[in-house]
Amino acid sequence: MTDTSNERIRVVVIDDHAVMRAGVVALLASEPTIEIVGEASDGREGADLVERLAPEVALVDLRMPVLDGVAATSEIVALPVATRVLVLTTYDTDIEIERAVEAGAVGYLLKGTTREQLADAIRSAARGETVLAPKVAERLVARMRRPEPVVLTARERDVLRAVADGLSNAEIGRRLFIGEATVKTHLLRVFAKLDVRDRTRAVVVAMEQGLLARP
Repeated sequence: MTDTSNERIRVVVIDDHAVMRAGVVALLASEPTIEIVGEASDGREGADLVERLAPEVALVDLRMPVLDGVAATSEIVALPVATRVLVLTTYDTDIEIERAVEAGAVGYLLKGTTREQLADAIRSAARGETVLAPKVAERLVARMRRPEPVVLTARERDVLRAVADGLSNAEIGRRLFIGEATVKTHLLRVFAKLDVRDRTRAVVVAMEQGLLARP
């Protein structure tokens, strides 16, 4: 088997800011294991360059003309080349992070990362490992810990409002022109969504969460 431990990791830098591209290139110039093999000023040019050069890693900014970073990432990961996408951007909002990860990026770094951190991230990305800036990792963990908001269907809200009005299942059925069994089914689904066991608690929790407010 050929020893590839000393081979340099080939990198393409895709960023519409010329100064930023030059900065990244200069930052990595002294890294003996990394070689910048190409630069692109927009996502379209970048995806085409990756297809032609097949580097191990593509450093991709998010907001670029012609083709943005997310679209470029999607195109790159769909190519018949083993290029890993590592996002390098100034944006750290939840939606930006999610879109990049969903598009196939293996890593997400923020501009301002040190040379050592960037070089380590490129080496990790080349191995297919996930790389996240500490601030980005914190946001993702916080988001995972944050409970998803409860969403009731229009019919479930109608049923629960009728419960709040003190109606029985049979009365609710007559009001909404549905069968009593259907009312029970809707209530069971509401109980499951709100994590409650009875009608009174369901109404209380729904009101606390603003789920019964009329549009």
